[in-house]
Amino acid sequence: MAEKTRKLIAENRKARHDYFVIETYEAGIALYGTEVKSLRRGTVNLKDSYCSIEEGELFATGIHISPYEQGNIFNRDPLREKKLLMHKREILKLMGLVAREGYTLVPLSLYFSGSHVKVAVGLCKGKKNYDKRDSDAERSANRQIERVTKGDRSDF
Repeated sequence: MAEKTRKLIAENRKARHDYFVIETYEAGIALYGTEVKSLRRGTVNLKDSYCSIEEGELFATGIHISPYEQGNIFNRDPLREKKLLMHKREILKLMGLVAREGYTLVPLSLYFSGSHVKVAVGLCKGKKNYDKRDSDAERSANRQIERVTKGDRSDF
């Protein structure tokens, strides 16, 4: 069987800055035709999006898919709530974790898997300001170590 190709559409970098990602899940997303055409052009924003579970179903709120220019009457509201498609047992597991332990669900990235659009949903725990500073300091230190090992000593 041929392996499906993964083509990244958009990534939510702010989520990795604001949250610790505990686990990542893959979910399908229910879209209309003009929304998929708009995604192929890369006109999507995941910045302030989050997921919620309502009556046993998973929904993504805040994913902004710009209207398709040639879509005329078939275009949908760019900020409409989009249904995410996962197995029932996975949704129930996530519902228990989110309700009990203070986790939140955040869309991390949107990508094509073959011809289907998929969402990487992260089970996340919020970072405090000092955690963000620690992450920034660690990233800066790793960058500096990389520079030194490559031989670029312009900072010293």
